Amino acid sequence: MRTVGVEEELLLIDRESGEPRALSSAVLARAAKDAAGPPGAERHADDYRDPEEETFEKELQGQQLEFATQPRTGMDSLMEEIVRWRSEAARHAGDLGATVAALATSPLPVSPSVNVGSRYQWMEEQFGLTTQEQLTCGCHVHVSVDSDDEGVAVLDRIRPWLSTLVALSANSPYWQGNDSLYSSYRSRVWGRWPMAGPTQIFGSAARYEEQVEDMVATGVLRDRGMIYFDARLSHRYPTVEIRVADVCLEASTTVLIAALARALVETAAREWRAGSPPPAHDVSLLRLAAWRAARSGLEDSLLDPVTMRPAPCGEVMAGLLDHVRDALEEAGDLDMVRKRMADLLEHGTGARVQRQLLDRTGSLSAMVAECARRTQAT
Repeated sequence: MRTVGVEEELLLIDRESGEPRALSSAVLARAAKDAAGPPGAERHADDYRDPEEETFEKELQGQQLEFATQPRTGMDSLMEEIVRWRSEAARHAGDLGATVAALATSPLPVSPSVNVGSRYQWMEEQFGLTTQEQLTCGCHVHVSVDSDDEGVAVLDRIRPWLSTLVALSANSPYWQGNDSLYSSYRSRVWGRWPMAGPTQIFGSAARYEEQVEDMVATGVLRDRGMIYFDARLSHRYPTVEIRVADVCLEASTTVLIAALARALVETAAREWRAGSPPPAHDVSLLRLAAWRAARSGLEDSLLDPVTMRPAPCGEVMAGLLDHVRDALEEAGDLDMVRKRMADLLEHGTGARVQRQLLDRTGSLSAMVAECARRTQAT
């Protein structure tokens, strides 16, 4: 069975006001000290990962904190690890009067603070306001592949389905204190990067590599790590990395996205082995599908990934489920995915939850505080 790993970016916020706080360096220092344990303490394999692969990492802005799970085959164990690291992040932040919230943008006004480091400073000098404003929190899903050839074949075939993951994960309706009218405004802000977005059909691993080398050679990108495709071959692991989702308010939604991502990869790999060509949708249509998903979430129509024509979101999600049904069933994930997808269609994504909380409380701070509580809920 293919392994799945998740990277989540969390917002560091003041425990009282809900305003983002640039505390990532201090939180990371506490996490590193905690992981090392007291002098002479025995390290247990179940509790600590390889020192070369720290759980928590610095991100672009000081108000962000990222963690990465281990590769998992079971969704229950993935859920347990996500809940654990969310709780640990909140504990470390709590030492500084802060906490974490799984919000893809800050509902409250904020002046982002770019972290110290040559890479981040280069990005700020190169991209200016795009870098300075880029306080967005995403969820990246890594799914194992057997080779670069298989991975690129997968990339070519999952392209039209990625907008459905945007809609399901939508959790960023607010920007600088205002309702953006989008469900996933994070994805619109992220799209300001010139190297981000959907890709054309590559056709081969060699063509993919050529495209990456050409992009880096322009000098616009610092290195391969700045290939911000919606989905790409990881430059560190033997995985396809799907990068379109907002960080999800509920950990259970993250697991849903991970299960669907694995099923999409497995389904695409089978299509490739069977000789089925990838859908030939133009990048311009994929961009429109992504925009529609960001605008609508699960509140309005979406573009059907097969026809690229408007369809009710329930029909689109039923089509997604049908497309990956065999892979989900064989992985033992079908019942879980069906249930959690139905819950989202009935009760709404994180974007709807945020709007409902604000309607009820009349306070962005109160809304953010409740979202911080739900971030750590099981």
